[in-house]
Amino acid sequence: MSQFHTFTEDVLSAARAAQTALNRDLSSLSKTEFKLEAEQLNLALAWLLSPQEISSRHDLLNHATGACGYAEMLIEDLCDVAQHQSLIADLEHLVRLLRANSSSEHDIETSPLSGTLEQPKTQRAGRILVVDDQEPNRALLRDMLERYGHNIFIAKSGESALEVLQTQVIDVILLDLSMPGMGGKQVLAQVKSNENWRAIPVIVISGHQEMANVVECIELGADDYLFKPFNAVLLRARINAGLERKNWLDKEALYLEQLKSREAFIRATFGRYLTDDIVADILEKPEGLKLGGDARTVTIMMADIRGFTAISDRHSPEQVVSLLNTYLAAMTEVIMAYGGTIDEFLGDAILAVFGAPKDDPQHALKAVQCALAMQNAVADVNTQNMSSGLPSIETGIALNTGTVVAGNIGSERRAKYGFVGSPMNVTARIEDLCDANEILISETTRVAAGSGVSTTLKGEFAAKGIEQKLRVHTVINTDDKA
Repeated sequence: MSQFHTFTEDVLSAARAAQTALNRDLSSLSKTEFKLEAEQLNLALAWLLSPQEISSRHDLLNHATGACGYAEMLIEDLCDVAQHQSLIADLEHLVRLLRANSSSEHDIETSPLSGTLEQPKTQRAGRILVVDDQEPNRALLRDMLERYGHNIFIAKSGESALEVLQTQVIDVILLDLSMPGMGGKQVLAQVKSNENWRAIPVIVISGHQEMANVVECIELGADDYLFKPFNAVLLRARINAGLERKNWLDKEALYLEQLKSREAFIRATFGRYLTDDIVADILEKPEGLKLGGDARTVTIMMADIRGFTAISDRHSPEQVVSLLNTYLAAMTEVIMAYGGTIDEFLGDAILAVFGAPKDDPQHALKAVQCALAMQNAVADVNTQNMSSGLPSIETGIALNTGTVVAGNIGSERRAKYGFVGSPMNVTARIEDLCDANEILISETTRVAAGSGVSTTLKGEFAAKGIEQKLRVHTVINTDDKA
C-alpha cells in the first residue's frame, strides 16, 4: 500500500462506520430536504474508501474535504432529529479523525481547522467566486454556501476566474492553488495588482499546508488561508469577516468618490470667482484661508473697453451684459492661459496680477505676451458681437511691475485674495493714458520683461498722487509673441 494510503489507514474504519450508518438511514433521508447532502456524502465516502480513486496526497485531501464538508452540513441539518443521533455521532467522529490525520510532519504544527467552533453570530449574504479545477470541490462549496443565501459564481481555472471578475461584481474569492494552466498564486497576484479588484478579499483553500506557501500567499495579498479539509463553520466566519471588510472598503471608496465630486464642484464653482491656483491653496493647505499676506514682486494688469460708457447709453441692459460677458469670457481664458490671477472685474475693467500666488520669475514677460494675445482675441469678440447685432469694441491695457502685499484680505466672515500697495495705483494711472487698442507699460515692466520686448517711448507723465513722473512705453511686439 502506498505512503498516502498508509497515511489514511487509521481513518478508513471510521469512514466505513459512517458509510454503514448513512446507508442505514439513507432511505429515510432521501425522502427529506436532506437528500442532497446525504447522497453527496455517500459519494464522497465511496471515493475515500476506493484506493483506485486516490492517486496522490492532493486527491486524498480533496476527497477528505468533500467528506468533511457534506458530513458537517448533514450534522447541522440533523442536530435536532432524535432518530439520527447515532449517525451524527459517527459523522462527528469521522470529521475529527479526518482533520487530525490530514497533516504531515512537514506541515504547520497547529492547524486552525481543529476543534469545535461556534456558529457565526451573524450571517451576511454576498457574491462569492469559487475558483477550483475539481468539480467535487466546486459542488461542495456551492451547495454549502448557497444554503446561507450567498450568490455563487464558479470558475474552473485561473483564466476563467479573471474572466468572471471582468464581468461580475464579486465580494469574496475562494481560491484553490493547484490548478493546471494559471495557478492560484498567479490569480492572486493579478487580483491584488488590479486597481478594480484589489479590495476583494481572497481566502485561499488549499491542501498545501507548508508554512512557506502560507507566507507567500499572505505576502501576495491573501486575506486568509484555510487548509483542506476545512472547517465549514470557520469558513463561514472567514467569509463573513471578508464581506464585512469588503463592505467597509466599498463604503470608503464611495465616500472618497463623493469627496472627489464635491471637491470638483467646489473647484468649478469657486473657479468662477477665483483662479485655479487660489482655489488649490484653499483646498489643499489648511493655512490657505488665514488672513494675512506677504510682499511679492508682481506685474499688474489693468484692461478695459474704451468708450464703454457711451456703448452702455446706446444699448439695452441685456445687450450690454451680453457684450460684457462675451468680452470678459474671452479675456479670462487668455489671462489664465498665461498664468495670470484675476483679482476682480470692475464693470468693463479687468484687474489681474502675474507672479502671485505662484512665483514666476518671468511674470513681466508673460504679462506683456498676455496683453498682446488679448488684443488679438478682441477680433474674435468683435466677430461674435457683429453676429449678435452688437458694436465692435476697442481696448486699452496697462502693465506695471512693483512690490505689493499679496494675501487674504478682509474679515473672518468675508475675505478675498487680493493685492494692495502703491504699484496698484500707478497701474491705474497708466491705464488712464491708454488710447484705443494700445498696450502701455511702465519703465519697471520694460526692464523686468527683458530685451525681447519691442517698445517705443510714449513719454513721461505726471500723475495725481504720484511724486515722480511716469515713464511710459507702448508695446509693439515680443520675440515670443503668443
